[in-house]
Amino acid sequence: MINIKSKEEIEIMAEGGRKISKIKDELKKLMIPGAIPADIDKRAEELILEAGGQPSFKMVPKYRWATCININDGVVHGVPTKLPFKNGDIVKLDIGIFYKGFHNDTAFSVGIGEISRKDQDFLETGQQALKNSINQAISGNRVAHISRVLEETLTKKGYAPVRDLTGHGVGKNLHEDPQIPCYWVGDEKRSPVIPEGATLAIEVIYAQGSPELVLSGDDGWTIKTQDGKIAALFEETIAITDGEPLVLSSPGFKLYD
Repeated sequence: MINIKSKEEIEIMAEGGRKISKIKDELKKLMIPGAIPADIDKRAEELILEAGGQPSFKMVPKYRWATCININDGVVHGVPTKLPFKNGDIVKLDIGIFYKGFHNDTAFSVGIGEISRKDQDFLETGQQALKNSINQAISGNRVAHISRVLEETLTKKGYAPVRDLTGHGVGKNLHEDPQIPCYWVGDEKRSPVIPEGATLAIEVIYAQGSPELVLSGDDGWTIKTQDGKIAALFEETIAITDGEPLVLSSPGFKLYD
């Protein structure tokens, strides 16, 4: 069942979203060749606490970090290490804030230093897929409408949506119903209707090669592509207000070109 939020609750989430958006902007400035993921994670936690929130991810049992940071073939849940970024790396940073009883969950991918035109196109396609899918998040549509457009945007450019991980509802809990697949699952009539007041974390999780994944044996958390090819991740927390999507975790997000 999709948890409906009141206007007052959505305003609290919007306040938390404004805070995590500013934090993301600060962290992006740190993502340069030679930067240490563990240092960025430490700074992320400092910024969240200074903003009056708590790191959402440290509320996950046994996870001790404020962020998940994945490099190249890393997809999600990457533990921040002391291995520095290299020029040309594709880095994903996933972060959440728990503020006044509600979570915002958001993620971005960036190229470190100079990256190839191919990798730039890869990242731009993911950003466009996120925009296109958020535009489907209107009251009365179904979750499957989000998933279908997300998949179409990616596959049109030859990229593979990951099938084993999904977006999700978000609010008082970091993960709530519904699941939001990155691919069209078929019969739209069996997919949940998106109601007014829903708050969703829409995720674009995709790869340059096969969508098959493997759990890293190094830390027990990091999920990588099975074929070792590059993956990327984009995510925003949104709310359905006045029938339309409002991006909470990036207030300046442009839904239309």
